[in-house]
Amino acid sequence: MTVSFELLYESQETKARLGRFTTAHGEVETPVFMPVGTQATVKTVTPHELKEIGAEIILSNTYHLYLRPGHKVIEEAGGLHRFMSWDKPILTDSGGFQVFSLADLRDIKEEGVTFRSHIDGSKHFFTPERAMEVQMSLGSDIAMAFDICAPYPCSYEHALEASDRTTRWAKRCKDFHDHPYQAVFGIIQGSMFPDLRKKSVSEITAFDFPGYGIGGLSVGEPKDIMYEMLDHTLDELPKNKPRYVMGVGSPDCLLEGVKRGVDMFDCVLPTRIARNGTVMTSIGKVVVRNANYAKDWEKLDPNCNCYTCSNYSRAYIRHLLKANETLGIRLTTIHNLSFLIDLMKEVRVAIKEERLENFIKDFYQTYEEKANTGI
Repeated sequence: MTVSFELLYESQETKARLGRFTTAHGEVETPVFMPVGTQATVKTVTPHELKEIGAEIILSNTYHLYLRPGHKVIEEAGGLHRFMSWDKPILTDSGGFQVFSLADLRDIKEEGVTFRSHIDGSKHFFTPERAMEVQMSLGSDIAMAFDICAPYPCSYEHALEASDRTTRWAKRCKDFHDHPYQAVFGIIQGSMFPDLRKKSVSEITAFDFPGYGIGGLSVGEPKDIMYEMLDHTLDELPKNKPRYVMGVGSPDCLLEGVKRGVDMFDCVLPTRIARNGTVMTSIGKVVVRNANYAKDWEKLDPNCNCYTCSNYSRAYIRHLLKANETLGIRLTTIHNLSFLIDLMKEVRVAIKEERLENFIKDFYQTYEEKANTGI
């Protein structure tokens, strides 16, 4: 079977939606946040812990797994699910964003992209067909089409060229792809130009992919511009397909995306800042490494009941981080992922009960008031 999506409910007060997509490895309720397991692991946490946190689906990275250990190694192991001992759904990105981020190490042509490995400098050539081949070997439930992400800021001409090439490459991906249960999502580009966004939607949806990623956002643009581009893009997408905003994971962006009709999100933010001793809470960010938490016996978030908050104080976690003990970043990571996954659960309930606007208002009020106290 391939991925199927069922739109369960559309809000009357916002554009938020409740949905469910079904894969060969289980169902996922949307809106959903996907933890990122770049190299076949969500950093510092086990698959068992991810399940306890409530993760329904994770993301892994085609570019990194292609370089190390190699997609054929993972295929020989029985696919990515078996390789990493995760039996729930997996989405793999195509490597397009990594190509974008390796600006000094790559050369883009119509046929594909030549790039040098960030690991050893070796030269590689990636095409849309190669991106599909690698993802088919990985055996993820959802594979992303190979795209070109334009930087911010960029000229209209540059954005148009990247968007048009993304369309041509999307067709090549679809024509080449052949996997019994894996679905391919097309990706919308167009940078920060509304007419290019609408043009990209028209062209990519013509291929009738089972879902659509919205790329080229969260690349340095102000948030108000990102929200404007979401408005221009989401209104044009078909309602019966899942919509996935790529690389977005701060609480405010999740809430603003959901009320505009986004179904799926992913981001390295919660795990990355956890390793620096920063946690997301209902009262704003807390940098628990700071000295003022040395004798703070409260839990990270007064409104959280995750494993970390149920068992450990800020003072203890600060001690672990300062002593460079691995448990410290494991505990902050568990909390941050729990916070975002629980936030999405609360959002789904708020959508169903037609109180999302008030939920967002209350969230911002507490978040902003406490943030202004410098906590």
